[in-house]
Amino acid sequence: MEQADNVEVATLATEAPVSDRPEWLPEKFKSPEDMASSYSELESKLGQGETALRDKILSELEAEAYSNRPASAGDYAIPEMIDPELATDNELFQWWANHAYENGYSQEEFENGIEQYAAALEAMGPDLDAERKALGDNADARIEAVELWSQKFFPEEFTEVVMTIGQTAKGIEALEFLMQNMQGSSVSRDGQPAMRMSEDELRTMMQDPRYWNPVKRDAAYVKKVEEGFSQIYR
Repeated sequence: MEQADNVEVATLATEAPVSDRPEWLPEKFKSPEDMASSYSELESKLGQGETALRDKILSELEAEAYSNRPASAGDYAIPEMIDPELATDNELFQWWANHAYENGYSQEEFENGIEQYAAALEAMGPDLDAERKALGDNADARIEAVELWSQKFFPEEFTEVVMTIGQTAKGIEALEFLMQNMQGSSVSRDGQPAMRMSEDELRTMMQDPRYWNPVKRDAAYVKKVEEGFSQIYR
């Protein structure tokens, strides 16, 4: 009897179906291939989420960086130090406005760049205070005399050139030399030689406080000097 039971158990064990499902496979997956597919989909979704998060962060950083710039490059306000008419068609000014806008500069940063450029230009030019000092105590009078003469002698298209020359003490002296050598005789309306003072006399008058001292300045006296130069260089 015991032998028969052993035979029956062996027969049942032989006939029982053998499962291909690995023991490590979680119940929610039907097969290893099913689990691999699910994990692949999960990785794809995680990758998409990472890209979206990165794009969101970049967008927020860009918005913060450009938050203080105007709506367009043309909306930057022109600083008071610049003539609006000159800035309108100035290629350098337009370039700076576009550069500032593309880099998200604020109005303050935009103006700071212009101020630095102006300071650099000024540093390259002559020291006007030092040049004025080199002309002596009557520097203002000498400069004014040269200006009056140049306005009468040179056509308008040369004004800028003359002003550039007159920025230095040597330039003023050169113009004074030209003034002296351009002296000529003048004739009055009745054909008689006009009474006029020499340049030396006028220069002596310019040293009088009534001419150069703002406190003691005499309008009639100043006019007499100016008319004297006008007769010499007209």
